[in-house]
Amino acid sequence: MVARHIADPTTLNNGVKMPWLGLGVWKTKDGEEVEKAIQYALRAGYRHIDTAALYQNETGVGNAIAKADIAREDLFITTKVWNSDQGYESTLQAFETSRKKLVLEYVDLYLIHWPVKGKYKETWKALQKLHKEGFVRAIGVSNFQVHHLEDILQDSDIVPAVNQVEYHPLLTQQEVHNFCKANNIQLEAWSPLMQGNLDNEVLVELSEKYGKSPAQIVIRWDLQNGVVTIPKSVREARIVENADVFDFELTTEDMANINGLNKNHRYGGDPDNFNF
Repeated sequence: MVARHIADPTTLNNGVKMPWLGLGVWKTKDGEEVEKAIQYALRAGYRHIDTAALYQNETGVGNAIAKADIAREDLFITTKVWNSDQGYESTLQAFETSRKKLVLEYVDLYLIHWPVKGKYKETWKALQKLHKEGFVRAIGVSNFQVHHLEDILQDSDIVPAVNQVEYHPLLTQQEVHNFCKANNIQLEAWSPLMQGNLDNEVLVELSEKYGKSPAQIVIRWDLQNGVVTIPKSVREARIVENADVFDFELTTEDMANINGLNKNHRYGGDPDNFNF
C-alpha cells in the first residue's frame, strides 16, 4: 500500500497499526523546543512521535502529549532502551523510567537502540515480557543487521515488529530491507534526510520536475519503498513541508534513479563497528 494521507498506517506483524510518517526528536532539546515541535507536528496531522532515552527529552515529549487534545489511542509513541541499560532487569527498569517520564500507561513501540554484543538477547527477553504484560503494544529493534536479526529469531517466539535503521538514498541497506520484507519486519528510516545533505543532482532535478523540495522527494521515495520514515525538525514550516508528500507519486523510473544513488554511505554509526 502506498500512503495517501499523513495518518495512513502500515499494519505491523502483530496487527498493530503504525503511521507511515512520524516526527523524530533526536537532538531536540527537552522542554519548550521539543514541546513546540510536537505541537506543530500534531497540528499538521502527525500522530507518530519517535523519541529515545538517549535523547533526554522524554519528559518534554510526555508534556506535549498531555497538553494535546488528542485521544491517546490515536497517537503512536516510540521510545528506545539505551546501550548502557541493556540486559534483562536493567531494561525493565529503564523502560519504567521512560514510561514515567512520558507519563504514559503504555508505549506503542519499544526498541533496542543498538545491538550491544552479549546483551541484546537478554534485552529482547525483557521486551517480550513488557509486551506480554501489556506495557508495550509492539516491540522491535534499531540498527540491527541481518546477522543480528537471525540471532534474535533463533530462539524468540516474537518476531521484531520493526527494525529502525539509517536509511536514505546514499544508504539503501538492500540486504537488510530484503530480509525484513521476507520476515514481515517493518523497516523504518532514521536520518532519512541525510542530516540535511540533500544537494544531490538527481534529487535537485526531481525537485524541479515535481515542484517539490529535495526533502519531500526523499520522504516520498521512502514511503513508496514501503519504509516508515521519521524526519526530524523543530521548525514549523519544515515540519509542515515534510508532511506535504501525499499529493504526488514518483514514477518507477524516478524511484530507480534514486535507488541508484546508493553508496553505502553512513552519516551515523556502523552497527558492526560501534563504540558501545
